[in-house]
Amino acid sequence: MKVYLKVTVSPISQEASEILMAQLAEIGFYAFEESEKTLAGYIIKADYNAADFMSSLPEKTGFIVEELADRNWNQLWEADFKPVVVDDFVGIRAGFHPGLSGVLHEIVITPKMSFGTGHHATTEMMVRLMREVDFIGKKVVDFGTGTGVLSILAAMRGASSVYAVDNDEWSIDNAVENIQHNNCKSVEVHLAADLAEAPASDIILANINLNVLLAHASEIGDKMLPSGIIILSGVLETDEERLVSSFENEGFSPIRKINKGGWMALMMKK
Repeated sequence: MKVYLKVTVSPISQEASEILMAQLAEIGFYAFEESEKTLAGYIIKADYNAADFMSSLPEKTGFIVEELADRNWNQLWEADFKPVVVDDFVGIRAGFHPGLSGVLHEIVITPKMSFGTGHHATTEMMVRLMREVDFIGKKVVDFGTGTGVLSILAAMRGASSVYAVDNDEWSIDNAVENIQHNNCKSVEVHLAADLAEAPASDIILANINLNVLLAHASEIGDKMLPSGIIILSGVLETDEERLVSSFENEGFSPIRKINKGGWMALMMKK
């Protein structure tokens, strides 16, 4: 059984919390809970590096580290999971919640460890930008699929095929479960750290982090069909220039940007 750590930081402002989440995501943390003046981050114990964590910690904040068994983690996550509604477009809920009304697409997931349930600003912004894109008959790649939410939405929007890829086995298992539950037969899930085996696509979704996006910018460009679109997030507003410059070098041009809570989501065209 895997052992996980819950690291709770306090006191911390909303702005500092958003920045810290981005930094912690780059050192292995991939689930977060925010409350007033508190941020809790979750990480596999074997991946936790105290020195890296301490170097990210803002001044005048304290922290508590708790050890969680696998079963305890899932019980905590499920108990705290609340439905997410993005306008009248998408509703994301767990199977134990009642159905949502007044949304175009309803996605039902099993809330586990995977990042990307819709609660974080980056996932919400990805969903908002996906509303503006025509997916009908398009080939889609979801790079860093997590729970599979974006792949499921792409399939619901009419994509002819969705190649969902993640490098985390737990995420893969959770994504497969969620995709099957939502009856998305056009989605295939693959365990990989890159897009080497991914097909050339019309649309690429990538809600990861800055370092991964920069490292794979050339690969993403190679997998994009002419006039294709990439929607990406997981990046702080302060990193916009680096991100845009890297993808412009691969032949992409920015066409749409939205921001929330210090985070950015960007749509670019090849």
